[in-house]
Amino acid sequence: MDTSGTSLAFDCQSCGACCSYSSDWPRFTLESDAQLDRIPAPLVSADEGGMRCDGVRCMALVGEIGKTTACGIYDVRPDVCRACMPGGDDCRMAREAHGMSVHDLPEPSHYFW
Repeated sequence: MDTSGTSLAFDCQSCGACCSYSSDWPRFTLESDAQLDRIPAPLVSADEGGMRCDGVRCMALVGEIGKTTACGIYDVRPDVCRACMPGGDDCRMAREAHGMSVHDLPEPSHYFW
């Protein structure tokens, strides 16, 4: 199977769409209290149910959507963020919302992570 270029097709560090899709998306779900304590308090929403957002953009997201992005708390990011897989349904939905093409990309099953 030819995988040349596929890792770049859904490169999270040049996308960031999933982290700027919905203020309701970066919600805490299965995290333990210890995990939540590691997330800096200024990045936690007022209701403590998820990440603080500026509009729909997670406050932990650094950079410009579609160019160069990174998670400012990658090592301690919530479970929902860990569950969003490059090329998965959530990824593709967020990319489409930002006007990023998904129709010419290979299916996620072609990736080796």
